[in-house]
Amino acid sequence: MSNLPTPHNSALQGEIAKTVIMPGDPLRAKFIADNYLEDVKCFNKVRNMLGFTGKYKEKEISVMGGGMGIPSVGIYTYELYKFYNVENIIRVGTAGGIGENIKLRDVVIGMGACTDSNYSSQYQLPGIFAPIASYELMEKAVEVSKKLNIKTVVGNILSTDIFYNEDETVLQRWKDMGVLAVEMEAAVLYMNAAKLGKKALCLLTISDCPLQNLSLSSEERQVGFTDMMKIALELS
Repeated sequence: MSNLPTPHNSALQGEIAKTVIMPGDPLRAKFIADNYLEDVKCFNKVRNMLGFTGKYKEKEISVMGGGMGIPSVGIYTYELYKFYNVENIIRVGTAGGIGENIKLRDVVIGMGACTDSNYSSQYQLPGIFAPIASYELMEKAVEVSKKLNIKTVVGNILSTDIFYNEDETVLQRWKDMGVLAVEMEAAVLYMNAAKLGKKALCLLTISDCPLQNLSLSSEERQVGFTDMMKIALELS
C-alpha cells in the first residue's frame, strides 16, 4: 500500500497481526513480547514506540505501545486500523478507581468511555457520540476472566485529557454518574474503531484510588498487570 510505512510506524504490510494488544508504555510492550510471545519480531522502532509480532498458543498476535493520552493513541490506533488492516485492538493499562465498590487490583472492563476530549467534533454529529467497546470482545473477556478466576468489573469509564486538574471536584462528579475508573485513552480507541468498522476493548488494572488516597507499589502493579494480560492474550 502507498500509505506504508506511515510517519509513525515502519512496519510493512503483513508484519502486524489482526489483533494488537496496546499498553501505553512501549517498554511494557517489549515486556509482553519477551515474556508471553514466541517467535517474536520487532516491526517498529520509530520514536521508540516499540511494536512486536509473535505467537501465543500458535496464534499470531502483535503488541505495540500507544503512548499517553488521546492524541497519541488516536494516531497509532487509526493507522493500525486504516493502513495495516488490524481488526482488533485491546488496550491494557492502569487506571484510577473512583467507583463506589472499586478496589485496588480490580480489573475493569470498559463497556463505555465518557470523555472530556473534543476528538469527536471532527465527525460533525448532531449530538454527543457515546464511545463503546466491541460487545463480542467484551463478552469473551468476561467469559475468560471467569474461567481464570480473575475478578473483573464491567462498566463505564472516563477518558480524560487532563491528568492534573485544577478542579478537585471533577472525579467526585463523575463518580456520582456511576463511572468506575479514570484513564486517558479508551474513548479515542472506541471512536476510531466505530468510524472504521473495527473492534476495540479496554482492560484496566486499578493501580490507585485517588478519592481515597490509595495506591499500589510498583511490585503490586506488576501482579495486577499479569492478571490483565492473561485475559487479553486469550482474546486473540
